[in-house]
Amino acid sequence: MRRLAAGAAALAAVFLLTGQPASAASYVPILGAGSTWSANAIDDWITNIAQYGMTVNYQPVGSTSGRQEFANGTVDWGASEIPYGVRDGNNYDPPPARGYAYMPDTAGGTTFMYNLKIGNTRVTNLRLSGQAIAGIFTGQITNWDNSIIQNDNPGLKMPDLQIVPVVRSDGSGATAQFTQWMLATEPSYWTKYCALVGRNPCTQTSAYPVLPGSAMIGQSGDLGVSGYVSQAQADGAIGYVEYSYALETGFPVALVLNAAGYYTQPTAQNVAVSLLKAQINYDKSSPDYLTQNLSQVYTDPDPRTYELSSYSYMILPTDLSPPMTTAKGYTLGAFGAYLLCQGQVPLDALGYSSLPINLVEAGFQQLQKIPGNQVPTTTTAEIQGCHNPTFSTNGTNTLADTDPYPPACDKQGPTQCTTGTGGATTSTPVSPSASGSGGTGTSGSTGHGASGSASTGTGTGTGTGTGTGTGSAASAAAQGCSPDSPNCGAATPSGQAGPQTVNGIPVNSAASLGDGLQVTLMGLAAALLVCLILAPPLIAQAGRRRRQRGGGGRPGGPGVFP
Repeated sequence: MRRLAAGAAALAAVFLLTGQPASAASYVPILGAGSTWSANAIDDWITNIAQYGMTVNYQPVGSTSGRQEFANGTVDWGASEIPYGVRDGNNYDPPPARGYAYMPDTAGGTTFMYNLKIGNTRVTNLRLSGQAIAGIFTGQITNWDNSIIQNDNPGLKMPDLQIVPVVRSDGSGATAQFTQWMLATEPSYWTKYCALVGRNPCTQTSAYPVLPGSAMIGQSGDLGVSGYVSQAQADGAIGYVEYSYALETGFPVALVLNAAGYYTQPTAQNVAVSLLKAQINYDKSSPDYLTQNLSQVYTDPDPRTYELSSYSYMILPTDLSPPMTTAKGYTLGAFGAYLLCQGQVPLDALGYSSLPINLVEAGFQQLQKIPGNQVPTTTTAEIQGCHNPTFSTNGTNTLADTDPYPPACDKQGPTQCTTGTGGATTSTPVSPSASGSGGTGTSGSTGHGASGSASTGTGTGTGTGTGTGTGSAASAAAQGCSPDSPNCGAATPSGQAGPQTVNGIPVNSAASLGDGLQVTLMGLAAALLVCLILAPPLIAQAGRRRRQRGGGGRPGGPGVFP
């Protein structure tokens, strides 16, 4: 019995350590390339999946190069924020000849990381409207004390300092999504910029055109942009990166004004709320199945929305065009299944937002198109084996449901929060009379509506900066909290919908891809180990007692076993 128990414990231990049955087929190395926006998440997955004997290599060369490398057959899989077939001015990115499918892998926000001081004080609570952002990145706002920026920040005395916009010099999905957002919400700025740089037709672009003679700087990759902005000598610089890069460098990001009139940042929960409005192509006959349309995200009236929220995709092979093999397909399928389930758990801390249940279920269907895959095909209402933090048994997006409403001081108006954003841990003091224009002035950027037309307000402001903030108080009262409260809590404001439900069928993944069964086996292994330690002395002690009882209690009497 002891040998049997020891053997069972050893087998359970092997299973737990490897995360897969000992008889599983061997993995082979696979290579991917593309997005730097999702690179921090991919790097984390690659590190974690190595414990299962899996070797995954990734080249963060940008979305445009990643799509090209996949099409040319130089990598097994790609990563991109934009699909094939999008027109970029007069350029067209045709779909590849090899079979392919898209699978959302990460969700997150494109942020505006900045390096700015007022005197010797580092600014960590900067607020920017759509007008201010579009003006900065089209060369129409060149100084930090511009009136539009000042009116966004009534608690700060903005410095007389040149703005240095830092953009991507390589083809990137972040650039494409940023320019698409400008085109939809502040078209007058982007169309004027197109004319200045000679872009006709004026479309979104994945290669940012630098205005000659301007202070604009081009850098390759999110790492290049964040590296430039975070330099000590880069005071006045601002660039766009995925949120995780600001967290890594410890730098703040701008709070961006949304359609509800609140300045927000892309926390995991805010992104989850925002992407409830993303329109996903669920036409399985379309080559763009699972790609996104973000137009309704830009105009969402929920106060928690971060407008520049989006998904990134893995580009998966669906045939055996070189360099694909069935052995690689087996590995890629297992890697994809891992990232959809257990791999989503650490993403919130990294600066991303976990995928909702409907996209995970659809993602498993896409993985099953890979030649040689052994991805589970069963989908049930029981999802305990796929420990994605957005899952709930009734199909709701728990990240969105638990997202608190922004504090009253983040509402557009005469007050301004002091709390640091992004990777910044320090607060920035505010002065109620800093700008002299905080009272009733607005940036006008809340005027963009469903059509995405340019805002009509100029946001010059007429107040003295000492207003009582009655607008914020009224908003706070409508939300059921005090305007002085640090957070309006999770109570749903009047007129807002209750729990947000997403469509889709939950996924029950294999035990080797989640940790539900592993936890059970860990408990079993621990119980067996306790038995191995405690059973022998207990058995021996019981035997002695029986021998003593068999002797009738007489010293020296015969010990008779019954």
